[in-house]
Amino acid sequence: MDATTDKDPLVQEQIYNALCYLGESEPEEILNSCDEYLRQHDKLAYPHRVIILNAMETVVKDNIALLDKSTAKEVIRDWQQAASNVLVAVGQRFINKVMEEVLSKFQPGILPHYFVLQTFANLSVSNGE
Repeated sequence: MDATTDKDPLVQEQIYNALCYLGESEPEEILNSCDEYLRQHDKLAYPHRVIILNAMETVVKDNIALLDKSTAKEVIRDWQQAASNVLVAVGQRFINKVMEEVLSKFQPGILPHYFVLQTFANLSVSNGE
């Protein structure tokens, strides 16, 4: 997974494809490996983090019927946390665009998802003066 930091888009695509391919035969193992990698590399630049997150999303979508309930629950929570972290990282440079996207998730009369609120709060903290 370290190759996701390669600047060549073809290498990045090959990593994504390899993760998805391996996820076809061992979805839980790949999801757990991706999760562990993201935890160990919490400073991984967001474009590279997105490659792994996209692969995780594909593996989950393609294998949802095969996943153990506890694995699915853990992966969804971790995936949402990682996605929130990516938005916060992007927001350090493009705060207006990220805030626009996060605020669009607030709907009148509907309680927003936990990670929407957490992302909003973390954006505020990371961009405080």
